[in-house]
Amino acid sequence: MSEPRQEAAEAGDAALPVGDRNPPRPRLVALINQKGGVGKTTSTVNLGAALADAGRRVLLIDLDPQGHLSLHLGIDPDTCGETVYDVLLDPEVGLDSVVHKARPNLDVVPANVDLAAAESELASVEDRHAILTRKYRAAAGAWDVVLLDCPPSLGMLTLNGLALAEEVIVPMQAHFLALQGLGRLLETVSLVGRGVNPDLRVSGVLLCMHERQSSHGREVVSELKQFFREAKGGDQAWSGASVLLPAVRRNIKLAEAPSFGQTILDYAPNCPGAMDYRTLAQRLLERWDKEDGRAGDAGRLAPSASVQTAVVETVREESSTPSATVSVED
Repeated sequence: MSEPRQEAAEAGDAALPVGDRNPPRPRLVALINQKGGVGKTTSTVNLGAALADAGRRVLLIDLDPQGHLSLHLGIDPDTCGETVYDVLLDPEVGLDSVVHKARPNLDVVPANVDLAAAESELASVEDRHAILTRKYRAAAGAWDVVLLDCPPSLGMLTLNGLALAEEVIVPMQAHFLALQGLGRLLETVSLVGRGVNPDLRVSGVLLCMHERQSSHGREVVSELKQFFREAKGGDQAWSGASVLLPAVRRNIKLAEAPSFGQTILDYAPNCPGAMDYRTLAQRLLERWDKEDGRAGDAGRLAPSASVQTAVVETVREESSTPSATVSVED
């Protein structure tokens, strides 16, 4: 194990109480939407930061040639050395050799514009959709959660992400046109899943830039809830999906943070956006631990005052707008 990987493993172990060195099984999550500008990269970065803040060892993989995830964390894609492009195109480059340690418990595999050429360069490579999966397996064990920031297109980069992932989260805005595109996106994910990854499932929709007071937004949320209710018990890839709570409120601080190379937890840790991502991370951990038969483990790290405040504020705001309230279990 390289030195950064050893440091990450030690940091993760240090977060566990003495006598509890049985980490949760790794969670491999792709964040995807065919439409740009919906908060996908913002959610990948800040959800990852919140999960790391909760004590999980997190890896973020930037699969978008724009490299915005890397920039968001203060990593210059043009000077960072080897990137995910090298992982995909060079058989000698391992995933762990290009990892940057961005924060305690938070690692990043960066991307830059070179990645745009990967689509054509991989065209003649055998089993090209499984390259990232093979490279990850060689380094597996160093992280508890892997979040993949997929580009807004269904090409070879997204296919590599979906081949590795176990579940998909769809960041979107509560707008009519976004709702219309969701059905096609889910069908596409299902088709890809059947072709390259039969275990792939859609776990939920994450609402970004959300305006709780908007009647239009509430109507879209209501339709989403009904759509997922009707899918329950079926054999679709999204039959277990839900609207994830809390919806991330529209917040200028979330837009400002990337220009400083910071997560929202660094830049404005007590703003509504930070509170929403912290609460979302905690609820995802509770869901994952419940699925793994580890009920209560998500709370084994005493929540900080900021996390407690986030939960209280979220509950207070949701209870004041009941028509917009949705549940992870709904």
